[in-house]
Amino acid sequence: MEGPKIKNMEEFAAASGISRPTLSKYFHDMNSVRASTRRKIEEALEQYDYRPNIYAINQNRRLTKNIGIVVPYLADPFFAEIARNIERRCLDRGFWPILFSSHGEPTLENDILDSLRSLKPAGVLLAPLGRASDKGVIAKFCNDVPTVLFDSNVEGVGKAFIGSDNSQSISLIVEYLCRTGEPPCFFEMPPINPNANKRRNAYIQAMERLGHPPHVIHVKGEGWGFEEVGYREGIRMIKSRELSTNTVLCSNDRLAIGVLAAAYGEGLRVGRGGGCALRIAGHDDHPFSRFTCPPLTTVAQDYASISDRSVETLFDVIENGGPTEKRVDTLFEGKLVMRESA
Repeated sequence: MEGPKIKNMEEFAAASGISRPTLSKYFHDMNSVRASTRRKIEEALEQYDYRPNIYAINQNRRLTKNIGIVVPYLADPFFAEIARNIERRCLDRGFWPILFSSHGEPTLENDILDSLRSLKPAGVLLAPLGRASDKGVIAKFCNDVPTVLFDSNVEGVGKAFIGSDNSQSISLIVEYLCRTGEPPCFFEMPPINPNANKRRNAYIQAMERLGHPPHVIHVKGEGWGFEEVGYREGIRMIKSRELSTNTVLCSNDRLAIGVLAAAYGEGLRVGRGGGCALRIAGHDDHPFSRFTCPPLTTVAQDYASISDRSVETLFDVIENGGPTEKRVDTLFEGKLVMRESA
């Protein structure tokens, strides 16, 4: 008859009365313990519903102290800041971070995962491309290597996902913009990761809940040159009088920075004061957003909490096998940052 569910080796040691070092020795090499001890451990394994994370045991015992970190585009200051925080936390825990950028290319993302597998890291923190990713490749990698996803989700893959609550954060800024002026339109380019779709849908839901008709401006563009797309399409949008409101909410801060430059180029003053023609807001609290002219109103993602939880979750996976019942998703709320642009 099976005993209670055992989640990790510490609980198994306490339940079986066998020391953790002896158990680790057995799982590393069962012939390294006495025959009587081996029988006792095997009887306990039969009694309790526990199967150790052999990969994690092997990593901790004889492989590396490396942690792989993969981001879509390291030149984006958002990912640079997240990666910096994660690197620091890995170093503080005695692990050596190895950073990769997939440069927005699915083939390169796959090659990076292959390279990481050969390096035998203790674990990997992966921000996948999202829509462009090869889900089959990522799923297989996550089955082979302890992996926690962050920022961009691939449903059902990896031990956990850590990210931002886009529904909460977009709703927060839509409510603010409606409360303080004309309801916003939503400015976006073709989405390159799932966050963009979630933000558009959250905008539509928030506007409808507040009793305003949503207006999504979907512009042409591709890749990671958000500022260029925002600038080029912002000028076109202003010249064609496409705006149904004087308030523009951009899908991310980098697009908003481009639209700010477009407004300046077209002689439009941005802000809330007298003589201002437009209000412009973004999302993310990009590291440069407080230095634009005027400084950009936005929603701040919780960089520190996302970094901390991602690293702590991965270490739990490495050391204890992590969540056993199902993948754990953790979303952190955004914080409204009111600046002069809106």
